[in-house]
Amino acid sequence: MVPDIGRGSRTHGLLVYLYGPGRREEHTDAHLVGSWDGFAPDPGRDTSPDPDPKATLARLTAALDLRVKQAGDRAPAKHVWHCSVRTAPGDRRFSDEEWNAIAQRIVHATGIAPDGDPDGCRWIAVRHAEDHIHIVATLVRGDLRNPRLNYDFNKAQAECRRIEKEMDLRRLNAGDGTAAKNPTSAEKFKAERTGRPETPRETLREAVRQALAGAATEEEFFTRLHEAGLRVKVRHASSGDALGYNVALPGDRNRHGDPIWYPGSKLAPDLSLPKIRHHLADGLTDQAAPPAAEGRPDWPPPARARRSATGTAEHAAVLLDRDDDEAAAHLVGVGELLDALAQTSPAATRAELAAAARSFERATRSHVRAERADTRAIRFAARGIIQAGGALGRGEDGGTTAMLVSTLVLVALAAARWHSAHGHAQQAHAARQTAQHLRTAYRLAANTPMRALHDQGRALPEADRRKYESTIRTVLKEQDVRTEGASTQTDALAATLAQAEAAGHDPEVLLQRAIDMRELDTAADVNDVLVWRLRRIAQLPAHPGEATHRQQAGTRPNRPSARPTSGRNTSAAAPRPAVPAPRSRPPRR
Repeated sequence: MVPDIGRGSRTHGLLVYLYGPGRREEHTDAHLVGSWDGFAPDPGRDTSPDPDPKATLARLTAALDLRVKQAGDRAPAKHVWHCSVRTAPGDRRFSDEEWNAIAQRIVHATGIAPDGDPDGCRWIAVRHAEDHIHIVATLVRGDLRNPRLNYDFNKAQAECRRIEKEMDLRRLNAGDGTAAKNPTSAEKFKAERTGRPETPRETLREAVRQALAGAATEEEFFTRLHEAGLRVKVRHASSGDALGYNVALPGDRNRHGDPIWYPGSKLAPDLSLPKIRHHLADGLTDQAAPPAAEGRPDWPPPARARRSATGTAEHAAVLLDRDDDEAAAHLVGVGELLDALAQTSPAATRAELAAAARSFERATRSHVRAERADTRAIRFAARGIIQAGGALGRGEDGGTTAMLVSTLVLVALAAARWHSAHGHAQQAHAARQTAQHLRTAYRLAANTPMRALHDQGRALPEADRRKYESTIRTVLKEQDVRTEGASTQTDALAATLAQAEAAGHDPEVLLQRAIDMRELDTAADVNDVLVWRLRRIAQLPAHPGEATHRQQAGTRPNRPSARPTSGRNTSAAAPRPAVPAPRSRPPRR
């Protein structure tokens, strides 16, 4: 059950809307289900001999506004309190009597009209749909004082949670007041009318977050906002210091033709300028020494940046496994890393990664504060991804994208566990949603490189395959790794071990090291997670290409393949197995 509270200054205008057809003819059979005294005139059910809905609506407006007119200048400028209460999809339909009881509980809990108080505010509850009601109250009491409505939204939320429990409704997650402000109904209708997929508030929130990802200074942050095509207005004190900022979308204007500005603090609690300055306090200047990028120098910059970020993400997951406040700061860093990855990834995965970043935005905020957390490493990782530029959806770029996303799935699940342990229901749900989006993105990114690795594993000589499969079974069993999370196909893992051995590593020791990095219980496929860990720590290409097999063929004894080579194995995406080179070719050096 979801309450939504707003304030206004025109009682009659709101009633006209509630009793009217609605913006899309969605209002049907509008009528009262409750009122302050049970005798308020009802324009929708006027039973007089000569009903006149307009006249009845005027009488209802006058009755609600009576005390407002009596209070005169003492009445608040926005004297109309409006609260819609909607049931969740799948909940049973309530009768008018049940909605009346719910409305009375809401006005009592919020202080609009406490039970037993004869001077409570006047209110009505209008129903014009099966799944919700609208409560309208005027904010002047019978003693002509204003009601005390401190934290009325929180109180309405708490009462709705109690109603859900008592009436066996779908239980929604309780909030903690740290969520970003939702778009208003007017903003949603305007977005629909203008053909926008989302409201300007949501578009601006995402754009500001992405501008902040990996930014080193306040100046760089504002530069990125301008480069993103936003209108930016900075508020300055008389000393010249910036006090705050507003952003607007080009073309988004009000009825007077002026840009519609949004302060950063109205986009999200952590996007105000003071909060951004606190976030930038780590000082990721260009003079600071970021961690060295992983990988070979001949690999493209986006691939090397993603490899480095994978190691940093692994460390963040370890920190999230601890039950301490330091993890709260690293959640913000993970959100920054997701924003950086979403805006630099190829088109095939960009939509899901952007959805993951939007979901995780809720998981980055709670009342837990870390006093001395060092988040420079993860912010350096986000900055490195931004500076490396856009990644291709193929080759080493595509493979390292899959490598990083595979790790971020486990990070999101670790974040969900951390939030659940602290009682943050909404944040935990957001983190689990993030994991779902990341899993979808992973399947898109990993399809080509994993298919190539499977082909390479199947093409290994039979004796080698049996050896590596025996190693895999032995090590996994000895370490009590959950094998039901692993697919029965270990071809990709066997191919990776073979390539690691060809590069000079001990397969069993390397596999043990990959397992010891962190738990595997939350992995959807243990084999895939181990493949990416092995390829990163052994410095193997994330996308196994022709060069990998040629190197393997030149460093291992040539053996006839136990299986015929299919035409698929001759492509660049699925290299040929390690077989003797044709005599017509020159020897490899």
